[in-house]
Amino acid sequence: MKLSALRYLVAFADEASFSRAAERCHVSQPTLSVALQNLEAELDVVLIERSKSHVALTEIGHQVVAQARRALDETRRIELIAHMDKDPLHGEFRLGVIHTIGPYLLPDLISSLRRLAPDLTLYIEESMTALLADFLKYGTVDAAIVALPFDVPGVETQALYDEAFHVVVPKGHPWAKRKVMSRQEVRGDDVLVLKAGNCFREQVLDACPDISHAEGSLHQGHSIETIRCMVASGYGISVLPEGALSGPYRSEMVVPIPFKEPAPTRRVALAWRRGFPRPKVIETIIAAVAAMNNPSYRVVKD
Repeated sequence: MKLSALRYLVAFADEASFSRAAERCHVSQPTLSVALQNLEAELDVVLIERSKSHVALTEIGHQVVAQARRALDETRRIELIAHMDKDPLHGEFRLGVIHTIGPYLLPDLISSLRRLAPDLTLYIEESMTALLADFLKYGTVDAAIVALPFDVPGVETQALYDEAFHVVVPKGHPWAKRKVMSRQEVRGDDVLVLKAGNCFREQVLDACPDISHAEGSLHQGHSIETIRCMVASGYGISVLPEGALSGPYRSEMVVPIPFKEPAPTRRVALAWRRGFPRPKVIETIIAAVAAMNNPSYRVVKD
């Protein structure tokens, strides 16, 4: 039984798609499909139901995937232990990050990390918070950057920074010249939020209690960039994190307005499995965030 086939099976389980699984594993779709068919033949079971309109794991497939995750995690631990006597900042490191943080934090973080650990090869896995929790649990990623709270058994967290929220309105909006906004003023049917299932959406709804929670009364977008474009086009107003409004993400068509103090914020943290055998890398990532020169991220001091 090949470990590569187990990796392909786990990728399919996570992505529910042969094409996306192949892309994630950096192989062609035929290569992945043949490997999975060979695995089924070797085990003499059907792991994946296949039809013209539907593909999904079978019941036994789910059980095999669970065991495959454990096997791959233990294999990864063997590799890490074997290299513990070498430079811990050399080699691969798989970092997960949520969608509403990754595009805005990573340019600064990777630049800072390269200065501190030039021999570290970083692989990025961008995903939803719930999936990153599973990826940590099963060793798909070594650590993840997430918004708190993030309570996952067997996982430790270290706060990295606080990031303020801003109201964003289109150029020419009656509020565009405002210096500050109160939370209670952000209300009405023209408030744009992310779709359900995204933790940033919940943080915005908590920060601005007068936004209606009824699904039908909220304009929704799939990403921060979609929300930004909708605001720029005059479709509504929104609340976005400060990091998504600075540097290359500034736009003359969108006007950010700070909240009155105490301004709503989110606290971002690094999460990793308890007992992870390369603590020096964890320490270095935390140090790299602290060394970034971006005022949008207010580093949390120990």
